[in-house]
Amino acid sequence: MTDVKNIIDGIFSGSKVPLAKAITIIENDLAGKKQLLKEIYKNTGKAYRVGITGPPGAGKSTLTNQIIKLLSSHNYKVGVIAVDPTSPFTGGALLGDRIRMSESALLENVFIRSMATRGSLGGLSKSTSDVCDVLDASGKDFILVETVGVGQTELDIAGTADTTIVTLVPESGDSVQTLKAGLMEIADIFVVNKSDRQGADNIASSLRNIIHLKPESEDKWDIKVLKTIASENEGIEELLKEIKRHQRHLTKSGFLDIKRKHHLRNKVKELVNESLKVNFWNEENEKYLNENMEKIGFKLKDPYTLADEISARKFSI
Repeated sequence: MTDVKNIIDGIFSGSKVPLAKAITIIENDLAGKKQLLKEIYKNTGKAYRVGITGPPGAGKSTLTNQIIKLLSSHNYKVGVIAVDPTSPFTGGALLGDRIRMSESALLENVFIRSMATRGSLGGLSKSTSDVCDVLDASGKDFILVETVGVGQTELDIAGTADTTIVTLVPESGDSVQTLKAGLMEIADIFVVNKSDRQGADNIASSLRNIIHLKPESEDKWDIKVLKTIASENEGIEELLKEIKRHQRHLTKSGFLDIKRKHHLRNKVKELVNESLKVNFWNEENEKYLNENMEKIGFKLKDPYTLADEISARKFSI
């Protein structure tokens, strides 16, 4: 308990070592995790969370790296979560994004952590939201979350970020229509990266047409399409201005509070669902399941009836 208390004090002071220790506790579900998250919660809600997503090869890491450097040059404290694919050997992150951000990681007011998806299909680790809270409590002004890049299923970020940036490249032009129902729907800002390549104007035009055809959002936000060449640091200042414009819009309209309450409501539901699942499958219910499996096998009972019977059994949380 004492170690967790020291880590919490270190988080509040903004020290990097306690931050790293806290994230390790959260990622690996170690002792003290719940106490840590409960204690830091009162210090969250100040950082602005920006999600950077898009299909593989869109240059998300390079774009994120340039945003980090620009924010740092403006004396903002920046926390970064780079979600990498999971190593099939260790279960950890492959660290590709962290390597591409190595220059920014050396900046005094920047903290970067790579996280593995660990089987999650939504582009984020299941611990990402909790790690955002830790970075928030440490006094960061902006938290950037770069997702792993898994295509249309990569929608979890919309439930975590205040502003979601969807990054595409000119070669994405042919697939824009198929992306509409998924990734395209979560964008607050579209970025056409590597826009020095052929087709950049065409995809930008296609995106604007899609935006024009979409029903007006409840918060009446005017989505823009920006062009960048992240490798040359072109268009990054305009992108940061657009992020801040969205931040002002949400704050002024009251939708920042509405969006964050919606995220928290879903988080509480997820925590309750996880608690129910863990506590429900106690020894007695597992035994009842095993006792009935032979009946299922011989078609004397169907799986749906058994599921209803098990669900009706009492359990304690």
